[in-house]
This record gives sequence, structure tokens and C-alpha cells, in this order.
Amino acid sequence: MQNMSKYVGILTTQLDFRMTRFLRPVVFLSVLALAACNNAAGTSGVGAGGATAGAAGTAADPASPAYFQQAVGDRVLFTVDQAVLSSQAQAVLDGQARWLTANPDYNATIEGHADEQGTREYNLALGARRANAVREYLIAKGVAANRLQVVSFGKERPIEICSAESCYAQNRRAVTILAGGLTG
Repeated sequence: MQNMSKYVGILTTQLDFRMTRFLRPVVFLSVLALAACNNAAGTSGVGAGGATAGAAGTAADPASPAYFQQAVGDRVLFTVDQAVLSSQAQAVLDGQARWLTANPDYNATIEGHADEQGTREYNLALGARRANAVREYLIAKGVAANRLQVVSFGKERPIEICSAESCYAQNRRAVTILAGGLTG
């Protein structure tokens, strides 16, 4: 908690004094809320049926979003100007379909991305084709269509920034983002 207060202090001292009076409580409460979420996810205890829930919400829990992202894989890559799923992409999506089928409380948004080459309009359309290719594949594997949304960011959200093929290759992707799973 002391570390969080230190970070809040550093952040707010860098802001204009008039804004600080408003932002300090907002930033502090935001940090506190995030800390509470982290503590809730990391606590161990007894879940329903007497099972230990210490791994819930971590990559060790097969029903957690962390497991989905790290063990199953949340993204697939594409070749230049293509929205065709490679065999490697299909293998990742097979795992995603199994996970989504086994965890019906989760919905997903599939983000389509492109590298920086080409116009903004072209890359938005390409990102949409990539996201839709993933969506259609997951539907064909048994995931309900109403659980899957698509959005295209084109070249607007690169994860690698440089003018080299190694960067371009990482940016030509579709990412499956989970939502839901919160039960009472």
C-alpha cells in the first residue's frame, strides 16, 4: 500500500496544481480498486465443493483468461495482405474453440490488425477480414456466433514499431479478447 501511495504521489506532483486537487482522489481510488482486484484474484481459499481455489485466475487454472492467453494462445498471425488462416493459426484457434466451448460464461471480441504498410482504409478493411476469418473458423468449430464480436484496428494499434519485416509480421494479427466470466 505504501508503494501505491508513492506512485500516486509521483503522478500527481507532475500535474498542474488545479488538476491535482481533482485527480489525486481519482487516481488514488483507481489504484486502490486495482489493488483490490489483484488481491482478490491472488488469494487462496476453499471454493465450491471444498476445492482449493489458490490457482483461480492464474495461468495454472484451465478456466481462467490467463490460461487462455498464455497456454491456449490469444492471437494468430497472417502473411502480407492475407486473411487466410495458416495451419499454425488453425491449431491455435482449435484450442480457442475448445476453451470457449468449455467456458460458456465468456464472450470474445476478435481484434483484426495490420502492419503499417498501406493506407488506413485498406488496413482497416484487411483487419476486418482477418477478424472475420477467425470468427467464422470459431463458429465452424462450434462456438455460438452470438458470443463472438469483431473489430478492426487496421494499422492503428501496432505491438511492434519499426520498418522491418520482423515488426510487420507481429502486427499482422487477430487477437481474441475475452469478456465475462464474472459470476456471483
